[in-house]
Amino acid sequence: MTNKENYLDFVYAINSDLIWTLSESGEVIVEMENKGFTNRVAQKFFKKPAVSKITLEGMGSFIWTCIDGKRNVYDIGGLVHDKYGDEAEPLYERLSVYMKHLEQVGFVKRVK
Repeated sequence: MTNKENYLDFVYAINSDLIWTLSESGEVIVEMENKGFTNRVAQKFFKKPAVSKITLEGMGSFIWTCIDGKRNVYDIGGLVHDKYGDEAEPLYERLSVYMKHLEQVGFVKRVK
């Protein structure tokens, strides 16, 4: 990221390799494959699952459904504010940290 780029202008898309579903209660459930040597050992000897199901909480699930490869972080923040109001504050600080985390774990990719 250069000094001239504004994080709120970034556009993200959900990683197309992920499998995810929306529960009846509106929570997003992301299936994450546990890969690598350490995970294979844990699966074999400790009966750990090959796929972990990660449930996103309410606001996280809402943000997830707003990520479409077209909306930027600022636009998503506006939708979050419309739905959650003051409960989302400090909105853009929290949203930026959340989006960066989703990117770090490979759930989303920056497209613009």
